[in-house]
Amino acid sequence: MGIRCWRNPLLLLIALVLSAKLGHFQRWEGFQEKPMSKKNMNSTLNFFIQSYNNASNDTYLYRVQKLIRSQMQERFIHRMLGVHTNSTTDSLQLTTGVEYIVTVKIGRTKCKRNDTSNSSCPLQSKKLRKSLICESLIYTVPWINYFQLWNNSCLEA
Repeated sequence: MGIRCWRNPLLLLIALVLSAKLGHFQRWEGFQEKPMSKKNMNSTLNFFIQSYNNASNDTYLYRVQKLIRSQMQERFIHRMLGVHTNSTTDSLQLTTGVEYIVTVKIGRTKCKRNDTSNSSCPLQSKKLRKSLICESLIYTVPWINYFQLWNNSCLEA
């Protein structure tokens, strides 16, 4: 009888924790909600899914189904110019790259790892269907096509 009384509140608590985990993503200090350019979005998401598939032990490849959210922060270096004006030294601020926090929904496809034509893989259906929500921190220097995946965590959708 005691367990039965707690079953519904316990399920409610579990549901609240899961919805909070999936529905509320942290806004990191210094990051701004800014839409990515289409070119940066495509290259960043392609890099992310390639990195995910390379690290995954799954037999099948995954693909991005939906970009849920993106935040960005530019990285700068400051250079002193050595020009003195009114007892201050002028400096130049140079962008060294961009950090993106992307939240995406990815899905398992019907293509296996060794398939060569994986650009248009359909999603799995029925028993093998699997979707994940991933939040990733990606550093990029887009003008030289450089990317690094600094952090990634995924939960089943």
